[in-house]
Amino acid sequence: MAPIKNGRVLFNEVPSGLPMFHVGYPVPGRTTVYDVSQTIDLDTVPLNGSVLIKVLVVSIDPYLRGRMRAPEVESYSPPFALHQPLHNHGIGVILRTDSSNPAFEPGTHIYGLLDFAEYFIPSIDRLKRFVALKTLLDNPSILPWSAYVGVAGMPGQTAVYGWRAYADPKPNEVVFVTTAGGPVGSMVIQLAKKAGCKVIASAGSDAKVAFAKSVGADVAFNYKEQDTAEVLKREGPVDIYWEHVGGSTFDAFLGNAANHARVIVCGMITAYNDSTGNGVNMKNLISFLSKRIHLHGFLVGEVGAKHPEYVTEFYAEIPKQLASGELKWAEDVSHGLELAGEAILEVQEGRNTAKKVIVIAKE
Repeated sequence: MAPIKNGRVLFNEVPSGLPMFHVGYPVPGRTTVYDVSQTIDLDTVPLNGSVLIKVLVVSIDPYLRGRMRAPEVESYSPPFALHQPLHNHGIGVILRTDSSNPAFEPGTHIYGLLDFAEYFIPSIDRLKRFVALKTLLDNPSILPWSAYVGVAGMPGQTAVYGWRAYADPKPNEVVFVTTAGGPVGSMVIQLAKKAGCKVIASAGSDAKVAFAKSVGADVAFNYKEQDTAEVLKREGPVDIYWEHVGGSTFDAFLGNAANHARVIVCGMITAYNDSTGNGVNMKNLISFLSKRIHLHGFLVGEVGAKHPEYVTEFYAEIPKQLASGELKWAEDVSHGLELAGEAILEVQEGRNTAKKVIVIAKE
């Protein structure tokens, strides 16, 4: 076969601003660049003990912004390397396997951290961390592949693992969920309702508010149009706060928290692009003492490693519940790797309508 184009999305430039706050929105064409300079011969490219992967779909998540930083800036995840492809959770299919590495057969669908590329050959170290979906799922065709990087993948696991590990819900407790239109928030709403809780949900558009209501939120509001503190004062106090936002939203919760409230933190997007630092400023911190609030920050991979039973039960139960309609979900799909830069910006600005994914190719 003659060499063909291998489109990739490269990390081209650190967004300007204050590095400690990861300040500055990622600009498509500057921060990230869609590059078509590389070609690949699918039949003859050396595998060097690895495999050749055709990438089908990749996930666009808020945390990607934190990896677009200078290498000297420390954080919980490593920075992207300049002029190298971005990578994130994705689904791919194995096209070729080196005869010295029979772990994955051609035709196997895999889940893991895949390059933002049409085709790529992972390092042996990264290959060891990939998971063959057939080892996890009885019937992987019950959902589109895109679902396995959203509600049936890392975002869904974030909701399920965090809720199970830290929520400790009791019937009739009040739960406040931010970014309720996304895959994590909408899953938390449904878990909270199954536990018999009252759910208050906030989102940044009327469409997301409507979706939050459709999955069970008792009270849902557009935080751009209603004052969060007033809603929580009227509908609270809040026993469990699922935190994605930070800033004034977190402060509104602190001012309307119940005694012994639990805070579960898996994101804080106001701190990612805010040059003022207001995303991390609080006025009601004394509430942690006066109301004996418990704060739980977590990373989904760390919790999953500590509780492997969570992982087993997730894949045994959640995909089936999604396919049957017992659990509801939505996604915002862009077709074509060249749209990844704009998709990343959409998520940072909250313009995505649901879980954002990039479908790169069909089978």
